[in-house]
Amino acid sequence: MTATLQAAPSQDNAPVRALAISTLAFTVCFAVWTIFSIIGVRIKQELGLSETQFGLLIGTPILTGSLVRIVLGVWTDRFGGRLVYTATMLAAAIATFLLAFAQTYAQMLIAALGVGLAGGSFAVGVAYVSRFFPAGKQGTALGIFGVGNVGAAVTKFLAPFVMLAGGWQDVALIWAACLGFMALVFWFGSEDDPVIRQRRIHGGQPKSFWAEFAPLRNVQVWRFGLYYFFSFGAFVALALWLPRYLIGVYGFDIVTAGMIGAAYSIPASIFRAYGGILSDRVGARTVMYWTFGVSAIATLILSLPTADYVVHGISGPMSFHFEVGPIAFMVVAFVLGFFMSLGKAAVYKHIPAYYPENVGAVGGLVGMIGGLGGFILPIAFGALNDLTGLWSSCFMLLFALVVASLVWMHLSIRKMSRESAGEPLTFATQ
Repeated sequence: MTATLQAAPSQDNAPVRALAISTLAFTVCFAVWTIFSIIGVRIKQELGLSETQFGLLIGTPILTGSLVRIVLGVWTDRFGGRLVYTATMLAAAIATFLLAFAQTYAQMLIAALGVGLAGGSFAVGVAYVSRFFPAGKQGTALGIFGVGNVGAAVTKFLAPFVMLAGGWQDVALIWAACLGFMALVFWFGSEDDPVIRQRRIHGGQPKSFWAEFAPLRNVQVWRFGLYYFFSFGAFVALALWLPRYLIGVYGFDIVTAGMIGAAYSIPASIFRAYGGILSDRVGARTVMYWTFGVSAIATLILSLPTADYVVHGISGPMSFHFEVGPIAFMVVAFVLGFFMSLGKAAVYKHIPAYYPENVGAVGGLVGMIGGLGGFILPIAFGALNDLTGLWSSCFMLLFALVVASLVWMHLSIRKMSRESAGEPLTFATQ
């Protein structure tokens, strides 16, 4: 795309309509993408899966949705979001429908690969929506689009009741029908973006397929990917893992666990729009510092395992019991989700600002890395449970991840400051 076309103000309400219908579509896609966070619990019971197998099952759709993002982003830059978005939703709807008829673990993993296509819609929506807005409003627009993450909460609210009433297969069938219907609504209710329209009028050709990937040689892009690995990938991982965590740690039933999981997902989704507004106002870098700083404190608190201590005092042994109770857990998880939502928006504020002509490829790669976090982390959570026997081990891993992200970001910013001051560089090119 070109910066001129991207920044040109619209003369009608096309940007608002494109943002609204894209956000609605992404909400439905995200609800389907996280469907295993609820039905996976029942499948685990029926098939007698281990924690690691369960982590692989709920993470498989995230893998597909992550790996296809870069290709879908490039296709959106070349062929337009209206076509690519619709095709992606239809393909994911078919896979979700077939999931209802899977009977073995292997069949469910194969179906889960197709369900994951729904997650690839994020890269399509980012490239599509950004073309309707000038640079000064893209942070807000993409933040609003990212509110579609609330689809995870929709699944957690509604799927338990559907599953209890008719089985997990009914959840798959109903979610597939909703996604197929949304694909039709999007096709007939959307329009081509300004770049595609101009290309058709003037007969221009998109850049070569490989030229789309040129910015990916910049280490800065991969640094943004690490930020998103935590802010989005860890959000997805926790959205999938929390119902299982709450059942195992606090003994909640599936409906209560789903409700509490939704209470985490909602602020981590809705406040993404606020993160976009903040990024436009105070700068994405400042928002990222807030995100990593508060998240480090939150994950440190949640990583502390339940323990009993004996202190040998002056008058003899004194016993202490430490535990993060359910109320404290929910409060800290809410805070963590809120700041993750700000970080998700801040990361994507960087992309059209630094790479206005390669939003599809760069946004797709960053989204892919973030989505891979949603795949890798649930498996790691399950493996850590099996290896350590500690439920809080998942938050220990997240604490290490957020500290690493904070350190890399701070060193890179210091290097950029020295560069602007004309001092010799001591770190690799960002």
